Formats: sequence, C-alpha cells, structure tokens
Amino acid sequence: MESSTVFFEEKGEADMVEKKNIDWSSLGFGYIKTDKRFVANYKDGAWDEGVLTDDDTVRITECAGVLQYAQTCFEGLKAYTTEDGRIVTFRPDLNAQRMHDSCLRLEMPPYPVDKWIDAVVETVRANEAWVAPYGSGATLYIRPYMFGSNAVIGVKPADEYQFRILVTPVGPYFKGGAKPITIRVSDFDRAAPHGTGHIKAGLNYAMSLHAIVDAHKAGFDENLYLDPGTRTRIEETGGANVLLVKKDGTLVVPKSSSILPSITRRSLVYIAENILGMKVEEREVLFQEVRDGEFEECGLCGTAAVISPVGKIYDHGKEYAFPSGMEKMGPVLQKLYDTLTGIQMGRLEAPEGWIKVID
Repeated sequence: MESSTVFFEEKGEADMVEKKNIDWSSLGFGYIKTDKRFVANYKDGAWDEGVLTDDDTVRITECAGVLQYAQTCFEGLKAYTTEDGRIVTFRPDLNAQRMHDSCLRLEMPPYPVDKWIDAVVETVRANEAWVAPYGSGATLYIRPYMFGSNAVIGVKPADEYQFRILVTPVGPYFKGGAKPITIRVSDFDRAAPHGTGHIKAGLNYAMSLHAIVDAHKAGFDENLYLDPGTRTRIEETGGANVLLVKKDGTLVVPKSSSILPSITRRSLVYIAENILGMKVEEREVLFQEVRDGEFEECGLCGTAAVISPVGKIYDHGKEYAFPSGMEKMGPVLQKLYDTLTGIQMGRLEAPEGWIKVID
C-alpha cells in the first residue's frame, strides 16, 4: 500500500510527515519496533537528562535488581490522531502521577512528573510517522517503565535505575468490535489488602499469569477477583477495573484500597456525572448484588479497550447473565464509550487539561 501523508500547520507552515507503510486496519495488539525510544539513568542519587536512541536493547548485569527481586513498574497510555489532524495524548499527567506513586511504594526514585510528560511528548514526536491516521482504528501505544538496574544480591532496593519509554503501533484490542465476554469468579487472590494492588507494579501482573492461563483453559475470557479478606466484595479483573449499571441507569463502580486507580475509570466517572448527568455510586460492591440480579450491564475498563462488555459471570457452577449486554455492549456503557472515545479522537470537546497536544 502507499504511504499516507499528514499535514500540520501548528507553527504557521505546513510540515509533511510520511506515515510508515503499514496496513493500519489489520494491526493487532502486539509489539512492533519503532524508530526511537527514550532512556534515562539514575546513579549516585540523581537522574541524568535522558536521550532518544535507536537501540531497542536493554543491557544490564545478570544480578540486576529487576531480575532478582522484580523491582519494576510501568504505565500504559496512547497517542491518537484526532479528527482535525492533531496528534494528542490523553491525560498523561495522571499516568505520570500514578507511576510516581508506584515508584514510592517500590522504593524506587520517581522520575519527575514534568520531565516524565516531556519525555512522553518527545518520544511520540520522534515517532510521529508511527502514529496511525485518524479513522484507521489503530493508535500508538506508549509504555513508560522503570527497573532496578545494578547488581543486588541481598534483599534490598537497587541503587541504580533505568527509566525507558517505548512506543508501538497497535490495532483495536478486540477485532470486529467489543463482543461481550464471559468471566469467572477466581479462586486466586489478585492483591493483599495492604499490598500492591493500588500500584502498577510488574509483580502484580506476574501473579495473575497463572490465573488467566487457567481461566482460558477452562473457556473463560478473564478472572473476576473478590476481596481476599472476606471473598464477598468485587475488586477488579487481572487487567481492568469493573463497571456495573443498575436497573435505573446508575453507574456503580467498586471501591477498594487494593484496586488500581484506572485513568480510564476515573475519566468515565467524570463523564457520567458531569457530561451525561448520570447518577454514580463509587462504593464497596457485594458480589451478592450480582447474584440478586441488581445490575443490567457490566463492563471492564482500561486503556487498551476502553470498555469491554461482560455478558456473563460464572461462579462455581452458576451463571449470572446481564440482560443488557448479552449480544452487544449495553446502552449505558455504549454511551460512556462513545463519549470518551469522541473526546480522545477530537470529535467532542474535552474537559480542560484532558488532551495534551504533541506540537
């Protein structure tokens, strides 16, 4: 296929950027090496200025803290081409702050929030040709991450760290649309009450791998984790927060100190309350409410898919179906999905500070 050309006139003159020769519409959600990535190193108590590099390899000692004691955290966000041709990111300040909080919990030196955002912008700008055209269904996924890089053999935090940002073009998380999935109540625990469930640590995802493989073998798409203390309250799934809709249209969002503070979830809650005028309840949600048929719709929300509709929850031999959402996304979640993606793609006006333009 021919390369596409995008024009920008932000600075008073037209700059032509030749897009990569990619069949954007057929992209899956996987890794493709791009031109540049950002790398900064922490040593002797300070971060260096960081650089953009062509080198996609990571070179560390065999005894690095990340390899011995899993001292690492990461973030995930996207860059989009909007309807009017701008390249933007969505609420990167919240990702920066969440990574800052993750670093503090893991005894890692946070990369300064303002420089974090600048590094994201710089990395996206350097890979502008990899940002998918508007309407293609694809986006540029941005993965900032940090890890302990020096030799650590005793159980303690590393002394040196590396902060990196890679980007890769990705297609929609679900090909052919977000069809309702079936999830199961897991017998495994995702996070301890006073553990690391509220941060985006790599170790949380390592803990979930056996559970998700086991779920897939049993024919389910995901695991629904209940609180480990009483196993009565809904927490989240292996990689997404949970949304529920009551019969009267109220949006119900499970609340717990061990749930990851999803930026997508927080944005959807704001949209529901302040743009769509919906009633929202952020509270502890008992799984008994699902058993009692209190909810019409259920969905999982996150950066990758925005909202994934849930058709059924399987609980040890019993199935609980959601009346609106068995065949397609229910009407309330669909309205939330359309509004958020409309804001991200520039079709709808964004609340102040939500859109960062890559100029």
